[in-house]
Amino acid sequence: MWTQENRARYDRSKLRYPSDLTDEEWALIRTLIPPAKPGGNKRTVEVRAVVNGVMYILSTGCQWAA
Repeated sequence: MWTQENRARYDRSKLRYPSDLTDEEWALIRTLIPPAKPGGNKRTVEVRAVVNGVMYILSTGCQWAA
């Protein structure tokens, strides 16, 4: 049965890929990313998630899928 106890036991929200940036690495990189332009649409994707995706592709050698 899917109880609160089991939810905590099988929680996968803290898992990360080895290529994901640590908080310390992200703190260094985030200063290099320009802010969203005023008047434009709000970003719908977290920039950190995009950088993590690029790092994954670079570290695994996977091809980009269009």
